[in-house]
Amino acid sequence: MEENKMSVSSPFGLHLVHLDLKGAPPKVSYLAEIFPLFHILGANGLLIEYEDMFPYEGELKPLRAEHAYSASEIKEILNLAELHELEVIPLVQTFGHMEFVLKHQEFSHLREVEMFPNALNPHKEESLMLVSAMIDQVVALHDGLRWFHIGSDEVYYLGEGEESKQWLQKEENSIEKLCLSHMKAVASCMVSSYPEVKPIVWDDMLRGVSEETLTESGVAQLMEPMIWDYAADLDEDDKVLLIEKYRKCGFPKLWFASAFKGATGANQSLTLIGHHLKNNLQWLKVANSTPADMLQGIALTGWQRYDHFSVLCELLPVGIPSLAVCLQALQNGGYSEKVKENVEKQLGLASLEIDTFMSESSGTFPGSDIFTLVTQVCCYLKPSVDEFLERNRFVTGWFSPYHRKRRIVHPIMMHHFQPDALSLLAKWNAVMQELQAALERVFYMCTLEEWMEENVHPSFHKLQEVVDDLDKAIQAQS
Repeated sequence: MEENKMSVSSPFGLHLVHLDLKGAPPKVSYLAEIFPLFHILGANGLLIEYEDMFPYEGELKPLRAEHAYSASEIKEILNLAELHELEVIPLVQTFGHMEFVLKHQEFSHLREVEMFPNALNPHKEESLMLVSAMIDQVVALHDGLRWFHIGSDEVYYLGEGEESKQWLQKEENSIEKLCLSHMKAVASCMVSSYPEVKPIVWDDMLRGVSEETLTESGVAQLMEPMIWDYAADLDEDDKVLLIEKYRKCGFPKLWFASAFKGATGANQSLTLIGHHLKNNLQWLKVANSTPADMLQGIALTGWQRYDHFSVLCELLPVGIPSLAVCLQALQNGGYSEKVKENVEKQLGLASLEIDTFMSESSGTFPGSDIFTLVTQVCCYLKPSVDEFLERNRFVTGWFSPYHRKRRIVHPIMMHHFQPDALSLLAKWNAVMQELQAALERVFYMCTLEEWMEENVHPSFHKLQEVVDDLDKAIQAQS
């Protein structure tokens, strides 16, 4: 279909949708529903960050999450991607953000800092053997790869391990050189084993490195940097200068990374579409100032956790309207009424709201029921409990914690708030049941439990406790 092709307005060859599987990994059945929509909206690739959802074997088996995909499920995902013309680029962390590996006792001796499971010790030969084994197992399940993302962002506390401190005592050594040497070792390993596959690397650890050090390191010939920035007010001029620096250092190709969700707060539940649209439009400006022969594409990141141990941010179905807006804006070279209408049509939305959370958030896209119910919980139910407990004058005046503890209630005043409490509780119960059923269709039980415990149970339990205390107070009087 003609409308599915990349528009001439887009300066990007590849529009990648990032699937961050370190939190709330979707069931394959949901991916089968959503991949066709990705394609229709203008995506032609996937950046799949497997983390602990990959079915590692042998000595790497401890890395698997309880609900890790099986090898046959990985094959099914890849077949679905191919069917919908989505080129797959796997992402495996090989330096920083290694918590899912280094938290395990079997691999804890490979930490840069003994207490912290985030970064790999670059001095140990076993570290390189570990990441090479991980890469080998992932590549083995993927046919025809052109790129492989080796991560390497936010390598916090690098240089603070005992071996690093000794190494840094030599005058010619620096943290930048230490970082580059490990990146180069991983990329060299990859290129020698898979000459047809080009490594991609997050660029943040390269940004502050001098042109001289970066050029001398030789990394430019081995990898392609992916420049990431998720801010709505991203500095265009700053990025153009950074791209020029990378060009001077010998990087022939590079990538951009924007965000469609998961970048506005670690515990964000609803997606701020306006923020992400502005971010992607800024990247569009940067792209138009970038040499066309340098730019490979853009990854629209959809972070699901800030790191392996953090809470969940917006669930994938909740972020779909934002993804649709961002993909369509990139494909059409900007945001317009035509883009808005097309997104509404493709998602079955009556009215797309960019700058506020959608009040009437229905839709017909896969997972739209989750989007609707999560919006109800966050925008209406949670505030209504706070409103009832903190601003209802009959509750604050005649059923305070003091009253509740002593089971005291004025029979007349009780009638002013008991019906509201029971009505609100009934609404919560109905939404909870609907939401649980909707989440179960898309996610594994561990995701359902985590999301409900974080976002629903605290408010629900507060309300339930008031109703229970009221019952006890009434019984105490009879």
